[in-house]
Amino acid sequence: MTDPKVHEARGHADLILRGGTVLTMDDDARRAEGVAITAGRIVAVGDSAELELWCGPTTRVIELSGRAVLPGINDSHLHGSWLGARWPHTFFGAADPEAAAQVSGTLVSSTAERRAAIQRAGKLLTELGITSYTEPGLGPGEDSGETGSFHSEVIEIYRELAAAGELSQRITVLALHGILDGPSDVATVVAGIQNHAALAGESDPAWLAIPGVKIFGDLIPLSRQAWTDHSYDDGTHGDLLVEGATIAEKAEGLAQMLRAAHLAGLQVGIHATGDRTVELALEAFAAAAALPGAPSVRELGHVIIHGDLATPAQVARMAEMGIWLNTQSGIAAYAGEWLTGMLGPEVATSAWPLGAALAAGVLVLSSDAPVLDFDWRRGIAAAEARIVATGGSVAPEDMRARLEQLLRAYTSLPAAQDRAADWKGTVTAGKVADLVVLARDPFEVGAAGLPDVAVDLTVLDGHVVFER
Repeated sequence: MTDPKVHEARGHADLILRGGTVLTMDDDARRAEGVAITAGRIVAVGDSAELELWCGPTTRVIELSGRAVLPGINDSHLHGSWLGARWPHTFFGAADPEAAAQVSGTLVSSTAERRAAIQRAGKLLTELGITSYTEPGLGPGEDSGETGSFHSEVIEIYRELAAAGELSQRITVLALHGILDGPSDVATVVAGIQNHAALAGESDPAWLAIPGVKIFGDLIPLSRQAWTDHSYDDGTHGDLLVEGATIAEKAEGLAQMLRAAHLAGLQVGIHATGDRTVELALEAFAAAAALPGAPSVRELGHVIIHGDLATPAQVARMAEMGIWLNTQSGIAAYAGEWLTGMLGPEVATSAWPLGAALAAGVLVLSSDAPVLDFDWRRGIAAAEARIVATGGSVAPEDMRARLEQLLRAYTSLPAAQDRAADWKGTVTAGKVADLVVLARDPFEVGAAGLPDVAVDLTVLDGHVVFER
């Protein structure tokens, strides 16, 4: 309950949502009836009597009528500028696959086009309750890139929009100094890491944060370019996206880039799909952290991006070290049969280790839009289907507990990945008022029924920015 003296000192709330179910998504999995907001911050989470203390003549009160409130959705791996330029043409699950296949070449080339793409994506995401996202790879490495969507100017546009108060989401950027999906030159990437502060510039970290770098380790199993101990159907084992004459030389180059970023105190998001690439990354981070004066791995919160072929032992080690596994559950649904043909049914069944990562507490779900669409409800349903298909329990109590974890994988855990868990990601007094209101309580329908539950309302920084 709120102390009346505290209420007296703080005044009335600007906005109150009441009469529903608030899912806090904190460690205690608390529930409440409503939430009060003042000056963009949550000031109370509780029952009707507590919220009544915050009502005043200018307070806007929204009656939930049984609807559910969650923290704003945080899509922690989404290419906003690329999404805005391509939509609705995704790579997997496109409504019109033939039209999607025709979208190629330069999509945006001017400041105006890039700004329009970001703003278009922002509107689309707001309508699904997405209040934060991570742009995983923008920067000088792609200033000559084909699409124009990853150009370093995109960072400057985000910075300008943030300064003007015109962002539709809170943005985290990982800087890209190598080539998107291409072999990186080690010296170029290391030089970029050393110049990170200049690229990151100054901005309000509540709206634009640039805590680290994106480094490409390998490509995907479907192109037979994930570096793996397994043998592809053509007898190969994949490769690394690093310039070098031999795989050993490439491996040392990748390790050098990872060590340089760690020692510079930067968070690393490494695109690593093969088990050998994942292992190399874990070893490189451990070696860097062991050096005198180096930060711990947990302090920096590195991220294995995708991790398609990560092993259970590697997932366990991620948990021990404090490394996140950021993956997209929908990929397995579309790519499972292809992977079976390339690596065999046993490997395909063990790929995308969502259950192990969820149990270890390291699973962060994201869309990778526009690779997939950005509907987080479908992402959660796909994750549940994958976990069940690979042996997950179907006991009602286990499925309910798992739904809680999967919802956290799109809310509180991405906030932790962003190193922002102290001020966003849960419905907790003192945190920013970023919220999504669903037409029904997710626990009434389960993960499989979640895609049919409408998003009714989005609140960003205490302001209602979308109403259905």
